[in-house]
Amino acid sequence: MKSYILTAALALTFGGSSAGAVTVAWADWTSASAGTALATIAAPSGAIGVTYTGGYSFVQTAGGTAYWNTGDYNGAINKPPGIDIVALSAGGAKLITFDKAVKDPYLALMSWNSNTVLFSAPFELISNGRGYWGTGTPVINGTSTGFTGSGEVHAIIRFNGTFTAIGFTDTSENWHGFTVGVEDVANPVPEPATWALMIAGFGLVGVAMRRRAALAA
Repeated sequence: MKSYILTAALALTFGGSSAGAVTVAWADWTSASAGTALATIAAPSGAIGVTYTGGYSFVQTAGGTAYWNTGDYNGAINKPPGIDIVALSAGGAKLITFDKAVKDPYLALMSWNSNTVLFSAPFELISNGRGYWGTGTPVINGTSTGFTGSGEVHAIIRFNGTFTAIGFTDTSENWHGFTVGVEDVANPVPEPATWALMIAGFGLVGVAMRRRAALAA
């Protein structure tokens, strides 16, 4: 019984409920000028500011073609909504920065046709398949830090861990696009209901420990 109480209390305190499906909050690109684009992500724990630097061919912030709405590349997670996209043409160094540490950031890729890209951290391929411009396959390198596009790559990738920035270099092409999303900030402040559960859990731990001490005496 004592063991059960401790286990139940710790599960209550540290997350005994089953996890739901992942929901990705995607960037709302709001402005672009002089090779820099700005966005906001409405994450569950609060707004996250995003800055992209490194040049672009065009940035859609309102109006334009809904490139993300075509295709089955989104796989098991939600595809980016709307029309917001940063389109790249000239190759070179790029940088995406967040104004606070984020957990498991995502990149959605549009039409990375024959591009070679190298990221600043390893990534996981979440899905790829048919998109607005057709199909393609990313040929991933041995360290999972980059790939070369074989055909029209439309994909979603994830960088597992905590990040304040993601850098990459790419090669030139007519244009290839991306947008960025996150699951949440890295260390969100617990909601009041979560604090209540944690306090209740620690209370149960205390009761169990006192009962154990009394039995031992």
